[in-house]
Amino acid sequence: MKLLLTSGGVTNDSIHDALVELLGKPISESRALCIPTAQWGHPMLGPASVRGFIAGEPPRHMTSMGWASVGVLELTALPSIGEERWVPWVREADVLLVDGGDTTYLCHWMRESGLSELMSSLPETVWLGLSAGSMVMTPRIGDDFVNWPSAPDDRALGVVDFSIFPHVDHEQMPDNTMAEAERWAAGIGGPAYAIDDQTAIKVADGTVEVISEGHWKAFPG
Repeated sequence: MKLLLTSGGVTNDSIHDALVELLGKPISESRALCIPTAQWGHPMLGPASVRGFIAGEPPRHMTSMGWASVGVLELTALPSIGEERWVPWVREADVLLVDGGDTTYLCHWMRESGLSELMSSLPETVWLGLSAGSMVMTPRIGDDFVNWPSAPDDRALGVVDFSIFPHVDHEQMPDNTMAEAERWAAGIGGPAYAIDDQTAIKVADGTVEVISEGHWKAFPG
């Protein structure tokens, strides 16, 4: 897959342009599936916020960008309906829009549903992650970001070899300072990035590129 790992979604022209480049065609010609699953695992989120993501309301407006079509893929439902139904839906999509919430819950249902295994057979599909939807691709997220009580640890899928500290200096998250990110990175045990909501990390063809109109910091690990 091609990855566009964001903190706050498509928040500026630079991230938008990176998305179009990965798609290889205009957004208006691209088919999207949105995945709200991570929200169910976070104690601060629920039906209203899931509805807001699906409806494309600010700040989670990824579904309202003018896609050719938008559908909903709820991962918790997939094991009960069979791969013969949902795998074609995913293969037909150009982009998966993956919302935030709890990373470990999302990781659990990506494995349980079979989506994590399918990813390697989707080289042209774009994964557009927001917060936990981005962090799920990393090796570890750190204990501070685990909110799901049933999470066994802080490990995620490890599709990329770096971790992500999102929402740096967000006005509604006073604890997400760059100093806190540095403390977090010291315990993560590998390379990492701290990014704000104006920043994304693009991963394609083995190349990692930071796309930013804000501020970010790399930690070599």
